Amino acid sequence: MSQLDQATSLFLRQHKDNPVQWRLWSPEVQAEAAAQNKPILLSIGYTACHWCHAMNRESFSDQATAEAINGNFIPVLADREERPDLDQIYQSAAQLMGHNGGWPLNVFLTPKGEPYFVTGFHPREERLGQRGFKSVVEEVAALYRDKSDQVTQTSAAIMQQLKNVHERDMRAPPESLALDLAAMRVGQRFDIFLGGITGTMKFPQATLLQVLWRAFLRNGAPQYLQLLTTTMDNVLMGGLYDHVGGGFFRYTNDERWQTPHFEKMLYDSAMMVEMMTGFWQFNRNELCRQRVAETIDWMLREMKLGEAFAAGLDADSEGEEGKFYLWSEAEVDAALAGTFSARFKQVYGVTRDGSLMGKNVIRRNPVAGLTDADEALLAKQRGLLLSSRDKRVRPQRDEIILADWNGLAIGAIAFAGAVFERPDWVRAALAAYDHVRQVLGEGDTLYHSWAATTDGQGKRGEQGFADDYAQMARAALVLWEVTGDNRFLDDAKSWTGTLNSRFWNEAVGGYNQVRADGEALIVRTRMIHDAPTPSTNGAMVTVLTRLGLLTGEGEYFGRAHALLTCVGDEIGRNFMACGELLNGFEYFANGLQIVVLGPRAHGRTQELIHAVWGKALPNRLLVAIETTDALPEGHPAKDKAMQNGQPTVYVCQRNVCSAPITSAVTLSQALTLPAQPQQRAAG
Repeated sequence: MSQLDQATSLFLRQHKDNPVQWRLWSPEVQAEAAAQNKPILLSIGYTACHWCHAMNRESFSDQATAEAINGNFIPVLADREERPDLDQIYQSAAQLMGHNGGWPLNVFLTPKGEPYFVTGFHPREERLGQRGFKSVVEEVAALYRDKSDQVTQTSAAIMQQLKNVHERDMRAPPESLALDLAAMRVGQRFDIFLGGITGTMKFPQATLLQVLWRAFLRNGAPQYLQLLTTTMDNVLMGGLYDHVGGGFFRYTNDERWQTPHFEKMLYDSAMMVEMMTGFWQFNRNELCRQRVAETIDWMLREMKLGEAFAAGLDADSEGEEGKFYLWSEAEVDAALAGTFSARFKQVYGVTRDGSLMGKNVIRRNPVAGLTDADEALLAKQRGLLLSSRDKRVRPQRDEIILADWNGLAIGAIAFAGAVFERPDWVRAALAAYDHVRQVLGEGDTLYHSWAATTDGQGKRGEQGFADDYAQMARAALVLWEVTGDNRFLDDAKSWTGTLNSRFWNEAVGGYNQVRADGEALIVRTRMIHDAPTPSTNGAMVTVLTRLGLLTGEGEYFGRAHALLTCVGDEIGRNFMACGELLNGFEYFANGLQIVVLGPRAHGRTQELIHAVWGKALPNRLLVAIETTDALPEGHPAKDKAMQNGQPTVYVCQRNVCSAPITSAVTLSQALTLPAQPQQRAAG
């Protein structure tokens, strides 16, 4: 029986009938490779990956290709969602070897696990300039067999560079970091005409959008707002967004945001919900409000797995990429019969010839003069298209619960629920949190993944990685802000304690991705750079700072400062990859506590709380308490009280608090960012 038959990963089970003799990654596999003096072929992918399916269908299912692999290599298959530790190491190696990374990633390793050749997707036979995978396998096998000295030199050089990336001393004082300079350099990489990072493919890049967003709120420079507005308009109107069902695709294949790659990942939509909510807080952008609601509705409608959320949706259905999402003009007319389909086609760019393989990507055109009645009709028509689409063969869902990705979703939905006064969203976030806590939590330990098994019981995967603790702690602190329930604060402290005791790198600082007593891999990665999701170390700067503000315990501030110090050189050197660290640094430097004193259920207290949630304050920490007894000793608001028995707010920053505020209107004015420039006196 194949090792893949009983795997919890759907991606692995999809390969169980391959003639390739796949193993799962383990120390025993490396021992087998060493005993036979065979190199290892490590192939990494995931369930929703279109090109992974294509390679499975074409190359890994081909008998001749499989014989070449089995005869020359120990083949190992890994799901990047279940084993992010492996993926992070070998994605780093791939980029050092001149490969762009991404999936599928096929890395050829020595028996020690050291890479010496890397490639991505290859068809079964040569096509459109792409070599057949069998010829690649045979060539790389010959390289290992006949040019062992060259293999040794290559793998040694890559190992040295890998250790330099992940294990070198990167210390520099965080005080040397210039946030405005970093934001300017990030902004210089953005496309001023179309938004997003300049290039022929466009990703949402939520952490870098946050860098620009914070820069605008910090200094009011209109250039940042222009870049953000251009990006958001194209992201929310173009093909990256699913206008029929809500949620975001992973990226577009063109610089104009028109033609998406159709897989949908939980983390993309979660991060965009947070970004859109913050943008709405600033300018009450109706487009953002609508997209937030539609995206959360999609998450609750299509991504629920128990009370938590599945990882993603496949790009393919019935063997074709995007088939579920594309429309012919005739299909649109049939679905919208009797509802003035011509208006819908005008607004959403539907034509007879289509925009992709004779079909239409539904995307919104900037049509002027639409009335409220028009918008009501368009909403009804989108609902009709969704009902029609639901009858199609659906893309496969990745039935796995990941702690870190769920943390991102829980925090975003709870934040949006507070801002838009949607208690149903807050309840959904609470239910998802409790579900993750139940299936993946065990005391102060988290597990990384849970997947259903054939007996219906479900099975946990690996013990948690640093990402899991960081994102679940971050979500817990958002839920504490929203509800005031101290169990969330206790969880955040507990998980942070686990990170500090089991993941901290004592030699060079920062959190390693794998715990100290975890599997020994060829390098111990510290997640400093953002990948598709925010880096662990960036997220933890904010978590540690928030815990320090809430508890008054200097250890948290000290750890946050130590974390920024140990990676300060890399932040200054590589702004574009360190967006979450930049955002964390600003929170550390400018964290704003808004202390609301008064019974939480009191109407005036709720008005003050709603005023806080109504303002764009990414450095915010809302502390809603009944008395200052709940504040730690030394807190700048410890001796404050309600004014005239009325709920009262104190805005505190750097150990100084404002005068008491009892009016929601006055509070809203005081919290408005960016600060308005002062008028010069005449004369």
